[in-house]
Amino acid sequence: MQVKKIVVIGPESTGKSTLSEALAESLQTVWVPEYARGYLEKRHGTYDEADLLQIAKGQLALEDNLFKKASKTLICDTDLYVIKVWSEHKYGRCHQWILDQIASRKYDLYLLTDIDFDWQDDPLREHPSAEMRQYFHKIYRDIVINSGVPYALISSTPEERLKAALQAINALP
Repeated sequence: MQVKKIVVIGPESTGKSTLSEALAESLQTVWVPEYARGYLEKRHGTYDEADLLQIAKGQLALEDNLFKKASKTLICDTDLYVIKVWSEHKYGRCHQWILDQIASRKYDLYLLTDIDFDWQDDPLREHPSAEMRQYFHKIYRDIVINSGVPYALISSTPEERLKAALQAINALP
């Protein structure tokens, strides 16, 4: 049995974790949380460029570990594209190891969360302005369009988001 790998991707505070958890529950499988959150909580939100490589490695180790526990579908609350975007925005470049992993990792579907969710304050989030949310949404939209991987734009209420995401997953071959 081949396990489908689904990535929930999008700007900060767009309901990715909520959707990931709901999908895993609906599909009776596991989901890969965002490794960066726990890493940054331990560091009180501070990080430097070198930390992004450690976060990337932690994210993939978590994904690989949970892949073994998945039943038919693995829901990933982020992938390394997010770290690439983060690194390029803040430091103007991205570590080659991260780029190599992006090129070698394969996923079956991207679920791009829309910015129609209200911003939720969180000390780990960095870009609350409407302009920056739009800026990052466009970057993620371009990434999923150019990835060659099927994708679906996920918007509206949490219930409608879950319904649309499940329809996109069920439409996979």
